[in-house]
Amino acid sequence: MHPTPDLEGRTALVTGSAQRVGRELLLRIADCGADVAVHYNESAEEAAATASEARERGVAATTVQGDITDPEAVDALFDAAEAELGTVDILVNNVGDFDARHWEDIEWPAWRNVVESTFYGTVLCSRRALDGMRESEWGRIVNIGFADSDRMHAHPVNFPYFVAKTGVLMFTRMLAADTQDDGITVNAVSPFAVENTVSDVSAYPRDRPATFDDLAAPLLFFLSDSASYISGENVSVDGGRLPEY
Repeated sequence: MHPTPDLEGRTALVTGSAQRVGRELLLRIADCGADVAVHYNESAEEAAATASEARERGVAATTVQGDITDPEAVDALFDAAEAELGTVDILVNNVGDFDARHWEDIEWPAWRNVVESTFYGTVLCSRRALDGMRESEWGRIVNIGFADSDRMHAHPVNFPYFVAKTGVLMFTRMLAADTQDDGITVNAVSPFAVENTVSDVSAYPRDRPATFDDLAAPLLFFLSDSASYISGENVSVDGGRLPEY
């Protein structure tokens, strides 16, 4: 069982939360009482279904659309969320596109998409969220990283994703230091593989990927009052995996 902090009266926005990991994290935040904004770019139908499921948990929920690599679109989606739910107190930067090809085979537009959606999107959404968080002197930002990024692990396959996730962890640490007097914490949760993976899990630690609950546990801890003095940290949710093995 994961902890259930009391988030009643808070508003959370989870990027890329129409489906998959983002959806599961958003619903667990809703379970703790926070009103939620379901962000999507193209998955409108899935976003509406996720918002409906959040409402069944007794919280307010809305959907917001936007390309998080576009500063104007980021402003617009936050404006829409705040018009419906109030100031965004909790931001989970979940979007992270990847391209599982050798780096030389990835066309430049695809390379840019991975880096911009994963890293630039995290920066743009965080920057926009800070205005309201600083005004209320309370905020929680949690960035979704990748388990090996803090070790500068690099592989020729999916290389731009590793580059972007390493940038996310560097940004996490920097932003934590820059907001230490503002009542805001900034942390990261970094899975290796989660239960919706389609790859062979036979060689994974503990013979399985992480469950959604495994990933939600440190996330919800970072959102709790118990973690108000913890900022700039990264929790790897990887079962103890060592890439060198």
